[in-house]
Amino acid sequence: MRVQIIDVNTLWHNRYQCLLAIAFIAIALTYVPLVNAAPAAKIVAPMVVYKSPSCGCCGAWIDHMQQAGFRTTVQHPKNLNTIKNQLGIPPYYQACHTATQHGYVFEGHIPADVIQHFLANKPDAKGLAVPGMPMGSPGMDTHRDFDAYDVLVLNKDGSGSPYARISSDKIIYLEEK
Repeated sequence: MRVQIIDVNTLWHNRYQCLLAIAFIAIALTYVPLVNAAPAAKIVAPMVVYKSPSCGCCGAWIDHMQQAGFRTTVQHPKNLNTIKNQLGIPPYYQACHTATQHGYVFEGHIPADVIQHFLANKPDAKGLAVPGMPMGSPGMDTHRDFDAYDVLVLNKDGSGSPYARISSDKIIYLEEK
């Protein structure tokens, strides 16, 4: 039988090398996935929706927006008209709720597709509005009636002009005519 004598200093040195190797492997395993990972998805700011706590059609519109992929944060201000005035939405363009995202305002029951189109094109405007509460619009879709309606672009000077016409089966973007 052969007896091997190991010096304590050699044993400690081997443990130290082993710990260094484990630490190096742990760091490498953490770093490699970060280098080879696909770029993270662009973080999109949530849409802030200002509404009355008791408004059911506003809640249905928020559901519509979330189903289209928008993240929403809901606020119930004491005075909704104060918010609309601060955002510069003239009374004749107002509806029951107001939303903001990326520096734009979205007033009323605007379809998610129209907001996505607007945000993709980033026009030099204040935002969009659907004044009133048209039957058949998102949140007002009772499946009984549908009234064709226009989505208006809110210009920075306070004026508005038609942006899209919504019918029961299609959206026509008026700037593309």
